[in-house]
Amino acid sequence: MLPLDDARALVATIPDPEIPAVSLTDLGIVRDVAYDADTLVVTVTPTYTGCPATAVIALDIETELLRRGAEKVRVDTRMSPAWTTDWITPEGREKLRAYGIAPPAVAAANCAGMLSAQHPDCPLCGSSDTSLISGRGSTPCKAQFRCATCLEPFDYFKAI
Repeated sequence: MLPLDDARALVATIPDPEIPAVSLTDLGIVRDVAYDADTLVVTVTPTYTGCPATAVIALDIETELLRRGAEKVRVDTRMSPAWTTDWITPEGREKLRAYGIAPPAVAAANCAGMLSAQHPDCPLCGSSDTSLISGRGSTPCKAQFRCATCLEPFDYFKAI
């Protein structure tokens, strides 16, 4: 049986399939890693209902844990309480920024991913002179902005 601390450490290394610069743990979608009798159970909350990566995330978790010595693995999806960008770890926010995605401010979560009136700083040059290009980005949980200083477009992880 894979020790629980080892299982938690392994899960913390599994990258998000849509944003590989951050782990599932960095994004705050891993809610719990525990044993239920002889089955290792990983509980996750997707970033939003209907997230197309949910099945891939479950498969990645199961595959990695079985490959590393777990005998039985189950991935449970918990929808309540709903995931919020406030669950992204400080390390995850820095990794997003380094990857070129502006993370939402802490405690910026609001209804259904609505964009706040305040624009994010550019993750590439740090300028606050940014403008919204589209409320839809490379994935449904992101919006597209452009920096007026470096002229580069960038994704913004919507606060939800």
